[in-house]
Amino acid sequence: MTNSKEAAAFSVSNSVENTPDELRQYPVIHSQPVHWGEMDAFNHLNNVVFYRYAESARIGYLRALGMFDGSMVTVLAQSSCKYLRPVIYPDTLLLGVRCQRLGTTSIVMEYSYYSTAQSAVVATADAVIVRLDSDGKTKLPWTSEERERLVAMEAEVDHTPET
Repeated sequence: MTNSKEAAAFSVSNSVENTPDELRQYPVIHSQPVHWGEMDAFNHLNNVVFYRYAESARIGYLRALGMFDGSMVTVLAQSSCKYLRPVIYPDTLLLGVRCQRLGTTSIVMEYSYYSTAQSAVVATADAVIVRLDSDGKTKLPWTSEERERLVAMEAEVDHTPET
């Protein structure tokens, strides 16, 4: 199980005073600097990089819940991203991540990408994550304890996932 100190080092809690209003209902906020090498031929952040950033934010979310200790197997079943504004170097994105819907064996994650340089949301995304057994072959339900931790963390920011 991941300790809270490790989770805090990976992602920033939403209790930070300078959290943008647009991210206040996201329990985990991942800070992601934009790197020069991630720009495309049009001099803006390559679309594929948004998915990589979402992966890092998702891991931060699971770590905050103590669910990313190496024993859990999850797979990405679906993902999408809506690009609202181009992002250019230098910038730091704050990715708000939360559970939109908690299923029996899946979670629908919701992301909001906030540009600190533009002071605006520049993209939104979602992803379906499915939990599997240790062999990676059979869907495995979330335990009651895991569900309670997730709902409690979301409630801290006045957000309630669909079930």
